[in-house]
Amino acid sequence: MFARKIRVEVFDGETTRLCPLAWLDNYSMRSFTGRSAFDETLPENDGLLEVSFRVDLEALRADMEDWMTRKFGGGSTVRLRITELPRS
Repeated sequence: MFARKIRVEVFDGETTRLCPLAWLDNYSMRSFTGRSAFDETLPENDGLLEVSFRVDLEALRADMEDWMTRKFGGGSTVRLRITELPRS
């Protein structure tokens, strides 16, 4: 749907894993808030998110880290690595 594919990984400084689809889905379901960072994201699979060209990846990462820390962190900070994948 969107032209950019983004890999989203959760890391703790030593290990990295793909961000679970359930987390990405939960984040993206907030599109009803009217914030553009949420409006133009589409979860595709574990660790894979599609976004529009209007999405600022650094702002998206910060927003997602904040949301996921509060929702899934269990008292720990959730840190993410976001990488834009090359277009095929």
